Amino acid sequence: MTKIGIIGSGIVAKTLGDGFIRHGYHVTLGTRFPDKLKDWAWNAGNKGSVGSVAEAAKNGEIVIAAVKGKHVVNVLTDVKDHLDNKIVVDTTNPIDDSEVPDHGVLKFFTTINRSLMEDLQEAVPKANFVKAFSCIGSHLMVNPRIAGGEKPSMFIAGNSEEAKQEVSEILTVFGFEPEDMGNVEGARAIEPLSMLWCIPGIRNDQWIHAFKLLK
Repeated sequence: MTKIGIIGSGIVAKTLGDGFIRHGYHVTLGTRFPDKLKDWAWNAGNKGSVGSVAEAAKNGEIVIAAVKGKHVVNVLTDVKDHLDNKIVVDTTNPIDDSEVPDHGVLKFFTTINRSLMEDLQEAVPKANFVKAFSCIGSHLMVNPRIAGGEKPSMFIAGNSEEAKQEVSEILTVFGFEPEDMGNVEGARAIEPLSMLWCIPGIRNDQWIHAFKLLK
């Protein structure tokens, strides 16, 4: 089974780590703060491990970027030699967490004509980035249960068709219908969906919802 390296120690990293383990993958969580993951490592047993960021990038056949958007370029640049020709799933959003939302609308540190994933692809050009898991809350990232029972859409983008196909297979196992939005530039449209997803939560404390592309 494919080995997964997850870079991060927050709720997204741990949630996806648990999800991959549940579906039979071996997971390495890479972090600069291993003490934050002691409980996760204990629960993972021999199906998961905690290491450095470099170890997760090196050991993972597929790597998941699950750190804060403001740090992700620097973090991945530091380990880019371990990412050549690998699929890197970019779960991040360029949220400016130093700013207060405007009536429930988050603020970004990017512009509408440049996505964070484009910055990542430029900084680590030999990796095959695929945007995914960025338009839904962490508690719904693995086999979500949504009212009505329909599978939510998960919008993806990236330059490698082969990488997107492999990520789409993972998303299907995780309970989503993948929707391909094209090359890396498609992330310009996907990342702002995190703003839209958060508005009902920030305004009305409603967090159990997802997007669906009707055809």
